[in-house]
Amino acid sequence: MLICCKLSGMTLQIEPSLFPFFKPQGVAIIGVSQNPTKLGFGLARNLLQSGYSGAIHFVNPNGGVLFERPVYPGIVHVPDPVDLAVVLVPAPQVPGVLAECGERGILSVIIASGGFRETGPAGAALEDACLHVAGHYGMRLIGPNCIGLLDTHLPLDTTFLPPPGPPPGDVAFISHSGAICAAVIDWARGQGFGLSRLVSLGNQLDVRETDVLVSVAADPHTRVITLYLEGVSDGRRFVRAATAVAREKPVLALKVGRFASGQRAVASHTGALAGSESAFGAAFRRAGVVRAETSEELFDWARTLAWCPLPKGPNVAILTNAGGPAVTAADALESHGLKLAELQPQTIARLAEFLPAAAAVNNPVDMLAGASPQEFNRALRLLLDDEQVDSVIVIFPPPPLYTAGGVARAIIPTIYAARKPVLAAVLGERMIQEAVEYFRAARVVEYRFPERAAAALAVLWQRAQYLAAIPEKPQRPVNVHPSTAQATLLRVRGLAPGFLPSEVVNELLAAYGIPTPPIALAQTAVAAAELADGMGYPVALKVASADIPHKSDVGGVRLNLFNGAQVQQAFVAIMTQMETAVPQARIEGIYVQRMIPQGQEVIIGAVQDPQFGPLVMFGSGGVEVEGLKDVDFCLAPLARAEAEEMLARTWAGRKLKGFRNIPAADREAVIEAILRLGQLAADFPQLQEIEINPLRVLEQGQGAFAVDARARVG
Repeated sequence: MLICCKLSGMTLQIEPSLFPFFKPQGVAIIGVSQNPTKLGFGLARNLLQSGYSGAIHFVNPNGGVLFERPVYPGIVHVPDPVDLAVVLVPAPQVPGVLAECGERGILSVIIASGGFRETGPAGAALEDACLHVAGHYGMRLIGPNCIGLLDTHLPLDTTFLPPPGPPPGDVAFISHSGAICAAVIDWARGQGFGLSRLVSLGNQLDVRETDVLVSVAADPHTRVITLYLEGVSDGRRFVRAATAVAREKPVLALKVGRFASGQRAVASHTGALAGSESAFGAAFRRAGVVRAETSEELFDWARTLAWCPLPKGPNVAILTNAGGPAVTAADALESHGLKLAELQPQTIARLAEFLPAAAAVNNPVDMLAGASPQEFNRALRLLLDDEQVDSVIVIFPPPPLYTAGGVARAIIPTIYAARKPVLAAVLGERMIQEAVEYFRAARVVEYRFPERAAAALAVLWQRAQYLAAIPEKPQRPVNVHPSTAQATLLRVRGLAPGFLPSEVVNELLAAYGIPTPPIALAQTAVAAAELADGMGYPVALKVASADIPHKSDVGGVRLNLFNGAQVQQAFVAIMTQMETAVPQARIEGIYVQRMIPQGQEVIIGAVQDPQFGPLVMFGSGGVEVEGLKDVDFCLAPLARAEAEEMLARTWAGRKLKGFRNIPAADREAVIEAILRLGQLAADFPQLQEIEINPLRVLEQGQGAFAVDARARVG
């Protein structure tokens, strides 16, 4: 039976077999040790010291007593209740222990042992054996090669990490890496914030990140979920789950392994640029997951989201006793898309009433070095009362005449009562520790430098905008004919995997309403001239060869031909050039294509990502696409708002509105082409790559045409 968790109108299914991992009635540790230097000893110690109120059982074939509790020789001897087992025995023994747990009726097991897939083929075979046993009994497994999990509110600690554990908090941490968990716990304690749950997934033999994400989201003590990911096991399932979760609770992710070598071989620009990181970026945007670039950002932002109210706008006031850091903050705010608030005249006047004449009372408000704690508080209250101010950053190095702790004590009550976010940047180290301790005890977010505060404030505003937006679902474009496209693909099914003939690609695009210039294949120069006469001039000639994906690179393209004589000369020139440049290529003939008037040129394309499915690219087109890398990606099919955002994130898209001597182009036609190509890629996953480069965009209202397109089937 599946238990349903309803989030944001979507119902997520939580299997009951996952419940004992987080709310067990009794826990058995299999592999405890009397030796304080062994992990089995630490595991038993942590479970007892966590304050877990359920039944606790220790198992070791040698029996005995540990922490004044009996050690049972086998799991069969353990009395009820017990519904969760933590296994810490040598890897070769684990399959047998799992079978004993299955016979005992324990169907939730954490395998803390190492020595599995991470060690090579023999370890992978052991994992297969474990999975076979688990499947036989309907058992769920976390691990192997993990450190377990903890819940600070239940409480429960099934890890072997050194004490003390994290204090109770509202940030959950789900990690593929066990090693980082110990560091995070110690760092979080030092930073003054606690964790609600921590889950180390290890090799993810059974329970995956998506399973845990859904379960943790249902935890009432968790306000923010953080993820340390090396990948995802099922990209589409992850996006569905994260989309529902993120509407209820912020989800932040640090995806590591970004620059791994060994990208798959591709021939199109789209395929070359659409690495796994582009897919993850697109997936996170679709799901509403905030992507951090560093571990520090991950927890900086998590703490801010957990402790601060959301701003109603992007306008920020800066309050400081030091001008230089205020300028630094102003630059950082602008770089993150925030703005300095325009203070109301009455706010400026009231600030001037009590601040020195040399003080800056416009934003940033620089009260000068001699500002007292009382002046800090009075000025902060005025800024928070200003309707033009959506949030405030308070910046101060150690004051020369007062203590940093005194400033913190003075402003904490005002921050605590505020309905607007207030972040503190307390510059220094030793002389500010008192202030830092006060802020952390009061759950006021503080940073050492203003840039970090500005970045965190930007994430707060991003979250506010995300929640205010009405989610838009992709809609099928009108007048698309998948049956026609299917018939076209069936006609060429006998072709070997590779690039499709241009006329076939044009048929596919036409079936989905993407305009292409007339094109036809000629075998001779005379035939090419006759085709051009029928199309009307000017025309272009392009070599037809599946072995030459980048035709212009080898001289396989001639443009702006205005009569039959020019066409015949160009035909001969191309064929001669191909004999020299690519003698091994199979030449099928020369394509004759009607020239399209000049306009802006962009690229749109799609590839099938193995994790997340069809991925659409948009950006600057032409021959420099890979050099400029002015591109953006989105999962397909797309909602219109997503296509709009792709244009907004690229210079190619922004330029469509016109820039200096560049006239505005038909932006609407580009959006329509993106939506239609995305739908085509979603409908036909056998299209491994499809690319239009360039898509020539004419003046407003004149449309956009796929001047050159190619597609590859797998």
